[in-house]
Amino acid sequence: MKKAARFVVQGTVQGIFFRQFVKTHADELKLRGFVRNLEDGTVEIVAEGEAEALSRLNEFLKTGPEHAQIRGVKVEEKKWSGDFSEFKALRF
Repeated sequence: MKKAARFVVQGTVQGIFFRQFVKTHADELKLRGFVRNLEDGTVEIVAEGEAEALSRLNEFLKTGPEHAQIRGVKVEEKKWSGDFSEFKALRF
């Protein structure tokens, strides 16, 4: 089943290749959307794909890469748009 979600990851998540970590896993899970750093120090991920893939991405986000210190992951279900052709790591 196709779903979409917005994740906001809090903690030590900028400057440690977190966006690349997310992109690698999103590509492996065949998700589409983007990841970007926000000015408040959090990282935002908007992803579309199969429900199971979004659930697995959420589990990866809770752990993060080696130097990340995750304080929390907020998840918001979104309406599927189909607007994304790939998964991108964006700048601000």
